[in-house]
Amino acid sequence: MMNAKNAKSGMGSEHMKLIILDRDGVINQDSDSFIKTPEEWIPLPGSLEAIARLNQADYRVVVSTNQSGVGRGLFAMATLNAIHQKMHTSAQQVGATIDAVFFCPHTQDDNCDCRKPKSGMLVEIAKRFEINLRHENVVVVGDSLRDLQAGFVVGCRPYLVLTGKGQDTMSKGGLPPGTKVYADLAEVVEVLLSTDRTPPAPIETLS
Repeated sequence: MMNAKNAKSGMGSEHMKLIILDRDGVINQDSDSFIKTPEEWIPLPGSLEAIARLNQADYRVVVSTNQSGVGRGLFAMATLNAIHQKMHTSAQQVGATIDAVFFCPHTQDDNCDCRKPKSGMLVEIAKRFEINLRHENVVVVGDSLRDLQAGFVVGCRPYLVLTGKGQDTMSKGGLPPGTKVYADLAEVVEVLLSTDRTPPAPIETLS
């Protein structure tokens, strides 16, 4: 399990606002053949602006992503770093900051603890930011079942977006209890930040 060099400690904050985002299909366009070059990394409309809104509301924004393309030999670690540098740069161009990127480079055959749906990456995030994910009601946003499962087992609130693989994920069912479903990351952020008016109703809330 690897994490970005710019990950910052939470310094024991009792009331830190932190959100954990999957990458492909949530922030950027997904591909069944993997995102293998910086050129293939294309942000979804409104996603980076949504992250900027989170920053403005004092959220720490952390990315947690499976990147088995490294373990499969489809691209090198240096290429993954370049992809993430493009993501950081693109975010900064709209006034957004991604506080850290945690990724798992392993394949399923490696049987590691960090590849989602296992929760190793989220446990590491909690340690790095010194936060109790359950007590702070941390939201995890993903487009696949494994994203939500990884968060649910450590006490995060699961939010499914219908971008990326989200439509297929919802149609297959079996989502964790309490999963909220929204169109995209921008709508998730609108819900989280709404205070003076009624937020958009979720497309579906699973009990």
